[in-house]
Amino acid sequence: MRVGGILVLGMALVAAGGCSHVEPIRGCEPRGAARPVCGFQNPEDLVVVPGTHLLIVSEYGALDGTRPGRLVLFDLATDARTVLYAGGGDAPADRWGDPSCPGPPTAAFSPHGIDLAPRRDGRLALYVVNHGGRESVELFEVLTGDGVALAWRGCATAPPESSLNDVAGLPDDGFMTTHMFERSSGRLRLAFAYLFGRDTGYVLEWHPASGFSKVAGSAGAFDNGIAIARDGASIYVNATLGNTVRRIDRATGRELARAEVRGPDNLNWADGRLLVASIRAAPQDITACDGLNGGACPLPFAIVGLDPETLAQRELYAGEGPPMGAGTAAVEVDGELVIGSFAGDRVLRVRLPSAQN
Repeated sequence: MRVGGILVLGMALVAAGGCSHVEPIRGCEPRGAARPVCGFQNPEDLVVVPGTHLLIVSEYGALDGTRPGRLVLFDLATDARTVLYAGGGDAPADRWGDPSCPGPPTAAFSPHGIDLAPRRDGRLALYVVNHGGRESVELFEVLTGDGVALAWRGCATAPPESSLNDVAGLPDDGFMTTHMFERSSGRLRLAFAYLFGRDTGYVLEWHPASGFSKVAGSAGAFDNGIAIARDGASIYVNATLGNTVRRIDRATGRELARAEVRGPDNLNWADGRLLVASIRAAPQDITACDGLNGGACPLPFAIVGLDPETLAQRELYAGEGPPMGAGTAAVEVDGELVIGSFAGDRVLRVRLPSAQN
């Protein structure tokens, strides 16, 4: 997930002595195998609805909750974008999550990281990190009878000081979520952590019976993307400022494998491998794209495939400038990468070489 605009601005001002300026990409024309689809608002994370060519996209607002966002449906067959949820609604009798959750999000709803996972009862859950109105993980049921719809089912309000980023559902109806840094951390503390590689975050695990707890061995420099192994025995965690992706034994916290990846953001499963978005830019440049007003961020990035056992890596696509930069998440559907960004008005569709005619 994105590098947390306002607080990274603080780090950049101290560490780099000022802010950068980047010129946004204004056109929406394809380039080579890469074709942009415009009309989005900061499509920061995305997931594939199983058995379909439909994506649920998290349109990011702001880390401090001052700008709302929404969840939208993206149809790969037509490039159509449809709003699924933008806050509000009624509290259902069939509730998931924490019983103390006060009710559905307001219109301030500001989604960030998302994940799809089946529940024990067979229903499909969408887990959503939310910054608008409260710091929380919101739980939705994905309804696929006639098209795709979302029904809000509950939430788990984050512990005080939490600054969440990504989320991954667990087989037992719990979830894991990354905590980037303490909200009360001052700019100097964050700049010091950035300059010297100090840990600022960790992973939180939540279960209906026990609530939130810290995951052993998960501390990292700005914990960001997260994924769960298919068997649930290990987790994968990106540390953006530590430039690492780690595989951690869930039971003991022992590190099982490590990959050096610059600025790793979101982490998604695709055909037995992990896709990680790598933003290859300085923090002050990333900050300059935060809150972009129109167009797209041009910063260099890459989508890297990782072996789930060894974390051996292979670059699948690299981009900079038009048609889109600053990729923060990718999924793969039928030999095509679909890439989102924390700053901009588009997603990028990239046909992989092996899938081209």
